[in-house]
Amino acid sequence: MAYSLDLSGRVAFITGASSGLGAQFARTLASAGAAVVLASRRVEKLKELRARIDGEGGDAHVIELDVTDAASIRSAVAHAETEVGSIDILVNNSGVSTTQRIQDVEERDYDFVFDTNVKGAFFVAQEVGKRMLARAQGAAPGTYTGGRIVNVASMAGLRVLPKIGVYAMSKAAVIQMTKAMALEWGRFGINVNAICPGYIDTEINHAHWQTDSGQKLINMLPRKRVGQPQDLDALLVMLCSDQSHFINGAVISADDGFGV
Repeated sequence: MAYSLDLSGRVAFITGASSGLGAQFARTLASAGAAVVLASRRVEKLKELRARIDGEGGDAHVIELDVTDAASIRSAVAHAETEVGSIDILVNNSGVSTTQRIQDVEERDYDFVFDTNVKGAFFVAQEVGKRMLARAQGAAPGTYTGGRIVNVASMAGLRVLPKIGVYAMSKAAVIQMTKAMALEWGRFGINVNAICPGYIDTEINHAHWQTDSGQKLINMLPRKRVGQPQDLDALLVMLCSDQSHFINGAVISADDGFGV
């Protein structure tokens, strides 16, 4: 018997959608039937992605968003709901990193990572979550309420690696943030879960895998390979669907066994 996950009628808001995993997440949710709101600072890249999704038969909308700016977050979420409708799904994906030893981290480096990965992720989820809560508390009987929030953490939040200590700290905070939100919001039908990807080949890091250091890292991995963005598709769609109603506060590794 065929089994499908249908997101038709749902609105999904994806941060960091201009490239990498965010762009893949947007295409995947659009393919599953959701109207997707593409949010990022790089509006021109978002427009290119929108054209691609539209060409594939999807429904995509572009919203400028700087997750390090609270006013930008409020404006982007309000704009999205005015233009597309109430947000049912949030994929909290924006993230940055630095590569340096702990002793070389300066305040600006620390703030760069934490302002986006932790503070930005928190206030995006809070803004969307408040709207989900308001709908859940005031909706007419039989109306769809609740929602799905997927925070994109990292296997580095579970297993610290050299030279990305601050990044690992930030993603550990995202994991705890996920659990805190799941605990408080679960009774309103808002499920909050985290995905912890392992090493994924994207346009940002693709050239690295061809270098000596990149090849050395690949040879350290359990199956001596890096993942592709589409390797997260099934997990993402499941967590965004109604069928995930019994999954809340989960922290799911998708790292090909690297954290084992």
